Amino acid sequence: MTEITNTAKDLPPAVQRFILHWGDMGGQWGVNRSVAQIHALLYLSERPLTAEDIAEALHIARSNVSNSLKELLGWKLIRRVPVMGDRRDHFEAETDIWDMVTRIAQGRKERELDPAAEALRACMAEAEGDRRISPVAINRLKEMLDFVEIVNRWYDQMLRVPKGKLVALIKMGSKVVRILVPGGRKGSGTAD
Repeated sequence: MTEITNTAKDLPPAVQRFILHWGDMGGQWGVNRSVAQIHALLYLSERPLTAEDIAEALHIARSNVSNSLKELLGWKLIRRVPVMGDRRDHFEAETDIWDMVTRIAQGRKERELDPAAEALRACMAEAEGDRRISPVAINRLKEMLDFVEIVNRWYDQMLRVPKGKLVALIKMGSKVVRILVPGGRKGSGTAD
């Protein structure tokens, strides 16, 4: 049982380590460290926490907690939950790892891939009518657009695959190549 208490020093070392590591990983992914740490704390908490609980546990300013909670709510990684007898907002994290990863991937796609595809389409439309742009540049823009659109279509298809089948597909790893390519591909550099 992991009870989240009021101060960081009261958090078990493994919980502290996870919160710090999740915060560092968030920073590497372009997510504010405080946002990631709050998400980690809520993910491991057995009960919904108030903003005050979070601020105390992580020694983070209350205003920073409020802004971070808004961002996590926007990503749909946490939700407000009512607690009987308490008028304050309480928060809990999505704990289904597949749902959590799907929401993160969906958010990243909407914020990064979709605008990239739109920008590349606009570049292609402009480039095709401009004689000053070399065929090489046009071809490279087209290849990049094709790649981004393939990734977008793949992602949309993967969202429709039932979780159990998606897990099985992921677990297969490079064995999928044997199914797709008769006789498999020897020497492809991929591990089984």
